[in-house]
Amino acid sequence: MSTSLLSELYTFDPRPYYPLLSTVKRYRDPSWTEDGLTLVFAHGTGFHKEQWEPTIDDLQGILVHKGPKTIRIREIWTIDAPNHGDAALLNEQALQHGYEPVFQWQEYARSIHAFLTGRGKTFFGTPDPNSVEDKVEAANSDFSTHRLVGIGHSMGAISLLLALDFVPSLESQFVSMILVEPMTMEPVAAAKGPARRLASGSESRRDIWSSKEDAYNMLKSRKTWQVWDDRVLRIFVETGLRPLPTLDYPNIKEGVTLKCTRRQETAAYRDTHGWVTIYRGFRTYASRVRIHLYYGRIHDYIPGDVKEDVMKNASGGTQNLASFGYIDGAGHTAPQHSPHGVAEKIFLALMTDAKATIEITTKL
Repeated sequence: MSTSLLSELYTFDPRPYYPLLSTVKRYRDPSWTEDGLTLVFAHGTGFHKEQWEPTIDDLQGILVHKGPKTIRIREIWTIDAPNHGDAALLNEQALQHGYEPVFQWQEYARSIHAFLTGRGKTFFGTPDPNSVEDKVEAANSDFSTHRLVGIGHSMGAISLLLALDFVPSLESQFVSMILVEPMTMEPVAAAKGPARRLASGSESRRDIWSSKEDAYNMLKSRKTWQVWDDRVLRIFVETGLRPLPTLDYPNIKEGVTLKCTRRQETAAYRDTHGWVTIYRGFRTYASRVRIHLYYGRIHDYIPGDVKEDVMKNASGGTQNLASFGYIDGAGHTAPQHSPHGVAEKIFLALMTDAKATIEITTKL
């Protein structure tokens, strides 16, 4: 992090309520107060919690210069999906059974729900889940006293909404949700190709390098990654890779590979259940929580007509959205393309929420 924010890494163990562990990161500033908002970030498929750090950096800069009096922050959390990032290492054995060939996005949703409702135990760092000796327990955060804002990209956006469907309900705790390129569309469009194309690309991607430096140089030379903000790419390499050997590659003794394995990334892309579930119920979700909806202006993985359909039809009309629009210079991987552009939309959404709260208070 380039800002002065302090960060702390935790592991959340929800067993036996839920079988997969979570890894979460908390960011805070000593000047932040308990009457502020708690921002909860969920990432897209193939990424991990630290991928949000450039966006958080840029948002912090915007808040300092534009909104310190109107928008107050209490703390920020980023959460790994159970088969991504540090969580994938802790769940490596468990993921071998029952989570392929399809990893349903509701698994991420349930993981988020378990953490926010405190259904488990929190530990400092990323201790071995099967060891008792290296576990140092921390107090669970009582999010029931927090005003939450969910911020999700792609799979993470869908998972945040799906997390509202578990009991006990989180609806009353969320001030709003800010959805960046949510991967949702009507069934015919979903079946035509995006899921198949993403899964196919994941299956064939390179996932072994001689070193992190080798991985960075190779990715930086490819068109797909050249459009990424360099901060994000460096974080992807530094915190998204792990040393070999692994369960998937037991006989390769040197080099690095992905924390989120190629098989698990592909399994996550294969789940279109979450896409369609949210599309069918989008209008209902919009009546349960304030939704800010932002797409990249570049129509790459999600066609432009699909984005218009979600904003104008699935939602029941844009009047049902707290705010909506497009992020300039970004496609589906907006947090990777343009962290600053995403941060600006998050700030806009938070300002919109703040103004709505003032209006309601004034009327009362």
